[in-house]
Amino acid sequence: MATRTSIEWTDVTWSPIIGCTRVSRGCDGCYAITSARIRSFNPNEKIAAAYAGTTSNTDRIDWTGKVNLLEDRLLQPLSGKGLWRKPCRVFVNSQSDLFHEAVPEEFIARIFAVMACTPQHTYQVLTKRHGRMRALLNSQEFVAAVHTETYVLNRDAALGSKQQWPLPNVWMGVSVEDQRTANTRVPALLRTPAARRFISAEPLLGPVDLTRIPFRGDTEYVVDALAGRYGLREPRELFCFGMADLGVIDWVIAGGESGPKSRPMHPAWARSLRDQCGKSRRGVPFLFKQWGEYRPYWAPETDGRPCPEPVLYVNAETGEALVEAEVPDTGSWQGVHRLGKKKAGNELDGRTWLQVPALTTTNGESR
Repeated sequence: MATRTSIEWTDVTWSPIIGCTRVSRGCDGCYAITSARIRSFNPNEKIAAAYAGTTSNTDRIDWTGKVNLLEDRLLQPLSGKGLWRKPCRVFVNSQSDLFHEAVPEEFIARIFAVMACTPQHTYQVLTKRHGRMRALLNSQEFVAAVHTETYVLNRDAALGSKQQWPLPNVWMGVSVEDQRTANTRVPALLRTPAARRFISAEPLLGPVDLTRIPFRGDTEYVVDALAGRYGLREPRELFCFGMADLGVIDWVIAGGESGPKSRPMHPAWARSLRDQCGKSRRGVPFLFKQWGEYRPYWAPETDGRPCPEPVLYVNAETGEALVEAEVPDTGSWQGVHRLGKKKAGNELDGRTWLQVPALTTTNGESR
């Protein structure tokens, strides 16, 4: 099923795969688990069947690890009907992870073939399975399988894109929630061929420095993934431009967590990512999606608005959240108030940040 979405960084969600498994603490508040559970009881038998068996409710509602491959949804972009009549940005598999271990390589190749046959759309693939993403997209056998499947679907598209890899209309991204996941997933993304590479730091649960990513596991040598350079961690003056076979990050999305058990985000984390993008020599686009359930405490003497008391204080270094009475005198703590996602909004320092990269055409040029 393809649906119009309110997600700020895309237009349409396309989910030919349903089902997943948690892999890190960024998955703890996953909205897709709850929605999948609800839809598995939908009175429409076709919808219920698409979600059947993907969730369970024992200690908590969770994924079972079962993944449903939906043939009827796979070819939807080729129809040219409904949402597919005009070019759009498409978030691929909002209800799963394209590179989940239970998804056969053949099915992933078919999804890429559909994307190859619809170059008018820009597809955004987001994953936490960075290792499989990197391995497949660098595999000559996988690329050959994509071209074969493309030929089956559309001979003209296959011949026209035979030499095009990566596909010019497919953006690849990884989710990161803190520095640990960034250090693991970002290097894999930099080694993955893609028309655009992006980071989704949502939910942002800790500080992330994209300019100091360990280079091939060496903590003394680091990568500035935004500027496209590497070198010694310190001093910065010894950085060398150019990253050999590594790519760069073209876009950063950041946001806080929403939902009933949300964890608050320290505003310094979002500001840091914004500033890293702005100060990069490449001027990397930055999109601040939302505060989530919690918005920072504001001082009434600065803007005149009524000032609710903060319900929690968040530590900038650790992400620990405490009530005021438990906050120690040391450390960087920020008060936050629970307003709900809608009221908290997405203004950061008095304005919205909704920057996006230029779209890419079938010949790889920007438009």
